[in-house]
Amino acid sequence: QVQLVESGGGLVQAGGSLRLSCAASGFTFSSYAMSWYRQALGKERELVATIGKTGGWTNYADSAKGRFTISRDNSINTVYLQINSLKPEDTAVYYCNVGLRGMDFWGKGTLVTVSS
Repeated sequence: QVQLVESGGGLVQAGGSLRLSCAASGFTFSSYAMSWYRQALGKERELVATIGKTGGWTNYADSAKGRFTISRDNSINTVYLQINSLKPEDTAVYYCNVGLRGMDFWGKGTLVTVSS
């Protein structure tokens, strides 16, 4: 079955950096675009970034442009989200997502907490 397992979150001071990882299994990873979403406490889940199946294109939410970088390694079925210059408003649970067979699949998320 489709599995997405996020890791790399944690507590970091404002201005710091984190690299989130999402290990995928149960589908042909290199055939699908992958996305990162985030959900802050009391807010709706929002799209952060998407990467094409070969990594040839990327797309970012306005709030993510300039500080976030999405990338992927199809040899190990993993997608990454590099976040630099972290801000307290980046505090959220970050989720990996893939859409296939007409359905959305999600991991359990990894918590990023940014202290001021």
